[in-house]
Amino acid sequence: MQYLISRFPDMVGIFGVLLTLIAYYYLNTGKWTSENLKYVLYNLIGSCCLMFSLMYTWNLASVLIEIAWISISCIGLFRYLRRETAIE
Repeated sequence: MQYLISRFPDMVGIFGVLLTLIAYYYLNTGKWTSENLKYVLYNLIGSCCLMFSLMYTWNLASVLIEIAWISISCIGLFRYLRRETAIE
């Protein structure tokens, strides 16, 4: 049990990697666009999961790229929400 608890941050990080890769795959296969809410949320949640795992295994370069990824995803989410409220 202790082993699973100690590996929890890694499992969360792996989940984040999967979300990010799924979003990238769907974007590149044309199933999603960069303006699709799922694309934005998969990237945002995936990056947050990776950032969580990095709190336990520090890597400055990875933290910096995840901060950038989270920031860009937040911009995409803001633009999506602004667009949706303008339509109504």
